[in-house]
Amino acid sequence: MKAVLLCGLAVALTTSAVEARPAARQHVPGTALTVLAPLEEAATACFAETVLSNPKAMRFAREARWFEAAGVIGFLCRPEVQRMAVAHDQIYGRGTGERFFKGAYARHLDKQLAARLQPMLETKSVASAEPPAEKAVLTDVTETGSTSDEH
Repeated sequence: MKAVLLCGLAVALTTSAVEARPAARQHVPGTALTVLAPLEEAATACFAETVLSNPKAMRFAREARWFEAAGVIGFLCRPEVQRMAVAHDQIYGRGTGERFFKGAYARHLDKQLAARLQPMLETKSVASAEPPAEKAVLTDVTETGSTSDEH
């Protein structure tokens, strides 16, 4: 009788221990993408905006040296990169976020920056119907004999 009670107790304890354990990570299709895509976008947008605002990074960007450009300003985007890495760790396991950032994300960052920034780096000639500001002031002076500020 004692053996039956001990076996029953062992089964009950084992069952409750299994139920008390945290559930294993279950990958739900699409969930990782919906979580990580906006975080990757935020990190890439940060790199692009920060490159645009830094003269040294812009010199590298004009030379299509994207990794150097990102390296100059990378520390400024640390919060965005950290959020992306932490989310990756939560989805795929500890340490995967840093590996993702240094691996797959970094491999495509140059292409992402080029696609975003190249149009802004190209010089464009724009036609304007108005004369340049210097020419407009000279025209006012010659036509009226004085500047418009003297009236």
